[in-house]
Amino acid sequence: MTVSLEQLRRCSVAVDLGAARTRVYLKRFGVIVDAPSAVAVNTRSGALIAVGAPAERMVGRTPGHIRVVRPVAGGTVVDIDMARRMLRALLGDRLRRAWRRRPTALRAAVCVPHGAEPLARRAAVETLTGLGARRVELVDGLIAAAVGAGLPVAEPEATMIVLCGASTSHAAVLSLGSTVAAETVPVGGEIIDRAVVQHLRSHHELLLPGQAVHPLHLAMSVAPAGQAEAEVYGRDVTTGRFRTVSVDTDGVRAAIRPPLTSLVDAIRGVLRQCQPDLVADLADRGITLVGGSAALPGLDTMLRQATGMPVRVAEQPAVCAVEGLGAMLEGRVQPFHRDPLGR
Repeated sequence: MTVSLEQLRRCSVAVDLGAARTRVYLKRFGVIVDAPSAVAVNTRSGALIAVGAPAERMVGRTPGHIRVVRPVAGGTVVDIDMARRMLRALLGDRLRRAWRRRPTALRAAVCVPHGAEPLARRAAVETLTGLGARRVELVDGLIAAAVGAGLPVAEPEATMIVLCGASTSHAAVLSLGSTVAAETVPVGGEIIDRAVVQHLRSHHELLLPGQAVHPLHLAMSVAPAGQAEAEVYGRDVTTGRFRTVSVDTDGVRAAIRPPLTSLVDAIRGVLRQCQPDLVADLADRGITLVGGSAALPGLDTMLRQATGMPVRVAEQPAVCAVEGLGAMLEGRVQPFHRDPLGR
């Protein structure tokens, strides 16, 4: 599907369906939804129990007849019906009232992962049309995130972006509104958290609840290497009782290094595919990190050391994609030489 900026300006709503969070941008209003992509459903009756943050708090705490579902995986809708129900509940009456007042403006734009398969694109379209959208435009998430980060995507100069998601990450070089080279790796915030949990189990015989990983992230972000410890609580593997241990964050940094190595390899692979002139541009401009996992402590430093290039984290990395898509809807983007699907 080919889409132009003129077609995007006719849309009234933009949606970024992520594995971790769902965000919705309403034209002239800004971001109206920013919530976890989670739904709690009663398996006996099929009724929704909770959506968004309340559903996420139920993970690991529900009885057998209540299940917490994540209808989006890796930026791709894997359960169309549940994704529709989630969006309908998150949007409430506000968007439906706006659309009823303007029945001819039932157009929506949605981010899709770079290189998404036809079935994944179709799932995104069917999710939005099921909510009443008359037409759905698909936009490459890399292009949208780059626009949201304020990068000069439309210029004849190289721009490198690394989109760090919950379950996958994408590294790409952009120029003239198109993707010159890109790589995708199955590394994201969830994979990093699993590495931390496994480290704590192996070295401290501690089983962690999901939220117990956050103090470790905070400790790594506020103290330099070799000078930080964090207290985490969890269940003892042997006794089953809850206890608190003091964890050296250097060990945690070492535990998350292996999965991050594949991201470094992807960046190097992208650079090898580029012409020398483009790489020369990147030597000065460097790499921009976007996405919900871009603020992982030490990620920018590790990439800087591994590539020898400047690395910066976007001002609001988590919302770059939806903000960029919103800028396209509002007409605040310089025209591309090619379509925003990056082809």
